[in-house]
Amino acid sequence: MKERIWIRKFNSFKEAEEKELEYHLNMTPEERLETVEYLREIFYKLKCYGKDREGLRRVFKIIKT
Repeated sequence: MKERIWIRKFNSFKEAEEKELEYHLNMTPEERLETVEYLREIFYKLKCYGKDREGLRRVFKIIKT
């Protein structure tokens, strides 16, 4: 994912929240998925979980009722 850094100054927290929501709603589904993957990678690197791990974990549970 290409890193984007942007800084904007707002007059209130409410205005900042509205603009942030607008930004995320204007993203394509692919961009949203890339963002989730990027954040997941950062999280795992910071927590030192599975250093060699790539992609999302696939876990299936069979629940009997």
